[in-house]
This record gives sequence, structure tokens and C-alpha cells, in this order.
Amino acid sequence: MKRKTKSPAPGRSPCICEGAGPALTELLRRLAPPAEARGHFQAARIEFLKGLRALIDARIERRSKPKTRGQAINIE
Repeated sequence: MKRKTKSPAPGRSPCICEGAGPALTELLRRLAPPAEARGHFQAARIEFLKGLRALIDARIERRSKPKTRGQAINIE
């Protein structure tokens, strides 16, 4: 048994967004920062991640060192 699907009414978009997709895409394109600013943001992201890596490496280094114990003192 095959079901018949309704075609969209003339002048209506077949998408649930009712044609708002292209308008939203255009709005987001206009709100996006210029290419030069995007480059700075990308560089900042990379530097931030490098900082996190340095923090993690330092934490690993501290955890990897053997714990030092106190000295044994002979009591007479």
C-alpha cells in the first residue's frame, strides 16, 4: 500500500522553515566578523589551547615526580 504525499501549496516552501533559511543565512553572514578579525580570533584560539597544554604538561610533570620523604634521623 503506497501513501500519496501532498505536494506543497503553490508559493509555499517545501521546508518546515517556510523559506526563512536563506534569510537567516544572510543575517549570519552580515553579523560575521571581517576576515582580518577572524584571523585574529583563530590565532587567539590557538594561543589559548597552547596555554592549556602548558598547564596540563606542568601538572603531569608535578604528578610524575617521585614523592620525597623526610630524612631518617638517628636518636641516641
